[in-house]
This record gives sequence, C-alpha cells and structure tokens, in this order.
Amino acid sequence: MNDAQSLVEVRGLRKYFGGGKHPVRAVDDVSFSIRVGETLGLVGESGSGKSTIGRLLTRLVDPTAGEMVYQGEGPATDLAQLTQSQYRPLRSKIQIIFQDPYASLNPRMRIRQVLAEALDTHGMAKGAARQPRIDELLQQVGLRPEHAERFPHEFSGGQRQRIGIARALAVQPNFIVADEPLSALDVSIQAQVVNLLGELKERLGLTLLFISHDLDVVEYLCDRVVVLYLGHVMEIAPTEALYANPLHPYTKALLAAAPIPDPALRRTIPLLQGDLPSPADPPSGCVFRTRCPMALPQCASASMELRELAPGRMTACWRMGPTGEAVLP
Repeated sequence: MNDAQSLVEVRGLRKYFGGGKHPVRAVDDVSFSIRVGETLGLVGESGSGKSTIGRLLTRLVDPTAGEMVYQGEGPATDLAQLTQSQYRPLRSKIQIIFQDPYASLNPRMRIRQVLAEALDTHGMAKGAARQPRIDELLQQVGLRPEHAERFPHEFSGGQRQRIGIARALAVQPNFIVADEPLSALDVSIQAQVVNLLGELKERLGLTLLFISHDLDVVEYLCDRVVVLYLGHVMEIAPTEALYANPLHPYTKALLAAAPIPDPALRRTIPLLQGDLPSPADPPSGCVFRTRCPMALPQCASASMELRELAPGRMTACWRMGPTGEAVLP
C-alpha cells in the first residue's frame, strides 16, 4: 500500500481550547496521511489527543490551525477552511462511529427512525426505496429487519454499536472515523465488532481511522499506526514493523504496558512512572522527556521533528540517527 493515493492529508494540525497564556494544547502540530483503502490506527494514553483529532476530521470541533486535505471524488478540499454549511455536503462521505453507542442514539426514536433520519438528511433512498435500504443496512451489520421497530434500550451494547455502524454506513461514506468503538463493550463482544468492521471495510471499500487504547486490536486490524503523546506524534510506522521493533522510547513503553497473558514472563522494559503532564503547561522541548528513561540534555531545549528513518517509518527522537541507529549519550 506504500504507493496508494492518500485520501486524507493532515498537516500541522492544532487544536487549542481556552484562551489566555496557557490554552489547553489538545493537538499540537500533528501531521500524517491516511491512504485510500487502509485502516490507520491512532494510539496513545488518555489525554493524548486521539479523539480530538477524530472530531476535527469530522468537523465536530473546529481546528485552531493546520490543514486537513480530503481527496474524495472531486478536487482536493481543505476541510479546515470550510464553514459548517460548506462542509455539510461532505458529511455523507466522512462519518464517525462514537465510543458510547447508547449516548449517540436518540432514546425516543425507533431504529427505523434513526436510520431514516440519516437518509433524509442527505436525500437518499426516498419513497419506496426507504424500507428496503433500512433492511439492507441492518442485515449488513448482523441484525434482522424486524429490529427496526425497536428502541435503543431494547438492545445490548454490542447490538447498539452495530446500529451505530449501520447509521454511519447509511449515507455511503468512503471514510469512517471509529472513535474507541470497542471500549464500552464486553470483551466477548469486542471480537465480533472488530471482525464486522474488517469485513465491511473490505466489502464496501472503506478507509478507516481507528482510534483505540487496545493495542492488540490495533495490531490485528490496522495497516499502519500513528503514536500520539500529549498532542504530538511520536512515531508512524507499518503495524508489523512497529510491533516488531518500536523505535521511539514512548512507543516501547506503550507496548510494554500491554497485558502479558503468560504470568511466567517478565517485562523487559519498565513501565512509565508519573502522570501525563498538563496539556495547558507542556514540558519544553520534547514533551515526553519528563517521563523518558532515555532523555538526553538536548531533549529539554528542542523537540525533534518527525524524520523518515526507513521507508514508511518516521519517529521524533534525538536518540535515533539518520538511518535508525541508536545514538548513545
């Protein structure tokens, strides 16, 4: 997929909340691309800016600065420059699946009405085509047509998330942001939803931005991974390469924190100490340096820009030489 065209290009994206001298820097100079037909994973601790990026790309919140260039069926468009009314025609192509399926569904509307609302908003499947389209959507996500007459509270959490997926698919998007779609589900249900997303992606030719804390799911589902820390990109790499040989100290610590199923095995990398710094008062230089066990003196004075150390592999660390070798202190 290295030669594939980019569907979305994020360049220098920033989102600051609040004013004054110390705004909350939720996203700070983030750049990455999402290729047509791929699943890009976005990982990092809580507070790293993952969900904010998802909401920026779907224009649920407005960016402070930067570009979000979307290359759809027409000319390339910078989503960051559009007003809400200008963005509205693109909403059918760019959809989001929310973390909490119950909170994102109107409890007073039957599922038929939920799906019909999405279709009405974009003028799709009118008249006699309406009910067959609703039935088709429910069947695509593993539900039955008769489920259309039920209310959200009559479904399990996994079924509600399937309805959320059906609502996103209703308007025939080509790009979907899946914002922690598994975190509110039981572990036994998560695998079913993961497999459903993978099947729909292949069948419908979708491009996914998959935001998650679950590193095992990201490894299984995603083609490439972007690692975030305190609103900054630490590393970008193909999934297999990143899990086999993480380059940035934060990526190494993040992977080391994943649960080990064998109690006889010991961790080779110590867990990070301390809490995530405040995004309203981030550390100088590299934002990870206050928790980094490998910090160098220059880490406090300036942050390293993302550099490509190998085809498709980028990292932002002073310890990495121009070809990926470790630089000793």
